Amino acid sequence: MPDTPALAPAPAELTAEDAKLVTLARSARARVAALEGAAVRDQDGRTYTGVTVALPSFGLGALQLAVAAAVAAGAATLEAAALVTEASTLDAQNAAAVRDLSGSAPVYLADATGKAFAVLSE
Repeated sequence: MPDTPALAPAPAELTAEDAKLVTLARSARARVAALEGAAVRDQDGRTYTGVTVALPSFGLGALQLAVAAAVAAGAATLEAAALVTEASTLDAQNAAAVRDLSGSAPVYLADATGKAFAVLSE
């Protein structure tokens, strides 16, 4: 997988369920003033959030943490993911975390206002 996966423009409007993921990711990010916030939805419609963790001994991307929470709760696959970020790209490690559970789940990137601007699909 390349360092920066290829992204396409996000659709003009997200489905209600995908928009909910963006809202959850924004809330997680704001709650702890994190660099990024993420949310994922599993095969049963359950959602999980995560934020960027940067400690002296280790670091995790927001999507990595959200995927880890989903796996810890028993999720086998993901339906969709969202990342609220100030970056214009998605790093390979965050993308790989989602792809570990689903090769086709869309990963929406949104800005701090919640406007989706890009999507990683298959």
